[in-house]
Amino acid sequence: MGRWVLDIGANQRLLGKIDIEPLQRRISQQTEETWAEQKLRQQNYEVHRDTQSIVLLFCDEDWPLSGEIYKDTGYDRLADVAEPLMAQIITAAYDKGGLIIRAMAARLKPGGKIPAHRDSIHSFHISHRIHVPITSNAGVRFTVGGKPYIFEPGYAYEINNQRKHSVMNLGNEDRITFIFDYVPPIELQTGL
Repeated sequence: MGRWVLDIGANQRLLGKIDIEPLQRRISQQTEETWAEQKLRQQNYEVHRDTQSIVLLFCDEDWPLSGEIYKDTGYDRLADVAEPLMAQIITAAYDKGGLIIRAMAARLKPGGKIPAHRDSIHSFHISHRIHVPITSNAGVRFTVGGKPYIFEPGYAYEINNQRKHSVMNLGNEDRITFIFDYVPPIELQTGL
């Protein structure tokens, strides 16, 4: 297993401005059926029961010890616009040569919440968790380490998932975020 737990030393960090328009447009074209077809996160992780996801990439819970990273149904729908965005963020903020192990669009409907939790599976301890807000509203409350943050569309952020974090959508519109997890090359080189 990894040599260390990846902790960015802060609740979150701004990675910079990013052009979300192609991904934002594509996500807005998805149907309700598309949002409802993948229920793995909602069924396996109680904290995500109020969310819906369009999953591009996902890894088995045992990864990297066993299991695999696989393309899910959202890959064919979003990858052509999501991959350039992820590459831009990685190039600007991280060492190249790592591996994206999860990628998805996640929707929190009005009135929905993700209770305070820490991401505990090993793969979360060796990866950077990047959030790219696609839509938001004034009623979204995102907390990390007990402090509230406003994450605006058009920017990328790294969330410290080793600290308790939660989200509430008290607004009248969906809150949609594109999320991906990036394992840096140092962890890949050391055998995880």
